[in-house]
Amino acid sequence: MAYIGTYTGPNSEGIYAYQVEVASGLVTPRGCVGRTAHPSFLALHPSGRFVYAVSEVNSATGQPSGAVVAFAVDRQTGLLTPINTQASGGAGPCHLTVDQSGRHVLVANYGGGSVAVLPIREDGSLGEATCVVRHTGSSVHPQRQRQPHAHSVNLSPDNRHALVADLGIDQVVVYRFDAERGMLATPAAYIFEAPPGSGPRHLAFHPNGRIVLVLNELSSRLMLLEFDPPTGHLTLRQSVSTLPEGFSGSNTTAEVAVHPNGRFAYASNRGHDSIAVFQLDTNRWDLQLIQHAATGGHTPRHFALDPSGQSLWAANQASHTVVRFRVDPATGRLERIGPALEVGNPVCVRFLSLDLPGQTRPGASDPAPPVPVSEPRRL
Repeated sequence: MAYIGTYTGPNSEGIYAYQVEVASGLVTPRGCVGRTAHPSFLALHPSGRFVYAVSEVNSATGQPSGAVVAFAVDRQTGLLTPINTQASGGAGPCHLTVDQSGRHVLVANYGGGSVAVLPIREDGSLGEATCVVRHTGSSVHPQRQRQPHAHSVNLSPDNRHALVADLGIDQVVVYRFDAERGMLATPAAYIFEAPPGSGPRHLAFHPNGRIVLVLNELSSRLMLLEFDPPTGHLTLRQSVSTLPEGFSGSNTTAEVAVHPNGRFAYASNRGHDSIAVFQLDTNRWDLQLIQHAATGGHTPRHFALDPSGQSLWAANQASHTVVRFRVDPATGRLERIGPALEVGNPVCVRFLSLDLPGQTRPGASDPAPPVPVSEPRRL
């Protein structure tokens, strides 16, 4: 199942879903499977039984805060049932992740400039935050960097460190994470300082756990950093542009991902409206730009590779479409497949394998071209 998080309004009512048969490539729309306000980013529980969504609302559980909503997954149909809602610990929650133990949700609050930890109960419901850490400071951009804006939170593969990319203060703040108590240790274990005006937004770990790719929204640059697991220290190895040489238009970047085989990396450009494809040489600590694949729409807010790495789905927020690509396993290059899927204000894509009769697990075979489908249909 491909779940699509959206901004709700005239074109959307919540989380939408498409059932994907990996062997045949057949894609079937399932409509809105989880109704909630502005579920702009989604995270999956390791068990596959729960989905968590940020909700960009002004108040939650009686507090002036955004929210995180917990959903139970019907493992046969993929439908979502709301379990409960908790305050996110700050305004404008925009990103969240579930720790490897499946006992905590960590959420980044853009408007509040904070990161919070919410415990997950046995039934998948969320408890009140056990920890909220607020950032301070500013940077050089006159509009976007007047104050902290925590834009993402990711856990290291060993579950020992939480890396928070803060666009407002040009930092990646690394906290020691206590998975037993659901706490972030302060002061931070390490703070990586990006060049002024960079605007760190999202980051992705390489499968080897020693490389971190940090995407800078304001400067449209992708940084390759070396990560030291024992200490959480980050060392810059390379910085490359996500844009073609000579591009002079306005652009911001959004999402970054590493292919499961570790040989390729991808980043989305909003303005150039493309996915930048990079070849990644881990021995030489080197990124080489090899392709710009047009997303066939406007403002590709987010994209995701399916678990097998055979396809990439890009969410064009401003044109209300999700466009699919086949990934060349030898080169990492993208080739568009099928017509666009119509989804109102799509901003996040997540894939989850279900217990469907006759369903082939991801990676079992190469997909055929998908059957054409359609569905009625903030930076």
